[in-house]
Amino acid sequence: MTSADVIDIYSTLGGLGIQIWIDGGWGVDALLGRQTRHHKDLDIALEDQHLVRFERFLALRGYHRVKHEIERPFNFVLADHSDREIDVHVISLDKNGDGIYGPPENSLTYPAESLTGIGAISGCTVRCISPQWMVKFHSGYELTEKDYKDVSAICEKYGMELPDEYSRFTR
Repeated sequence: MTSADVIDIYSTLGGLGIQIWIDGGWGVDALLGRQTRHHKDLDIALEDQHLVRFERFLALRGYHRVKHEIERPFNFVLADHSDREIDVHVISLDKNGDGIYGPPENSLTYPAESLTGIGAISGCTVRCISPQWMVKFHSGYELTEKDYKDVSAICEKYGMELPDEYSRFTR
């Protein structure tokens, strides 16, 4: 998934009135304002009200659902014939602007402040996950060297403390 692919998808969806937030590796790179590594996929948050139009648009571009074994109604992966993937996180905005992710009883959310990030990919301004929440979302699972590089770069750029759980990478 190249930066040109990301900008094309982001811009075209925006023109259709479909707002997305860039998450994951491209979200990190957007916050940093530069591409730091190759990305196989594009992670996004998408409002549920746009889901049908979003999937129809991407179907016209050859994208289809894959990885059915991990698919959930609020999270699925689309891929095209070039193996470019889009990892879709479907949210429902509540009255506070929080993005409810999955069944409400799971208490998973994209808090409203997490949806306020602004970054740049190849000079194009994009909505993305805010720096503080990008760091918070990179926790609570088995961390890798890639996670450390992403989080430490965000922390350095935005003057944030590196979370303690990353201390093993600095030894």
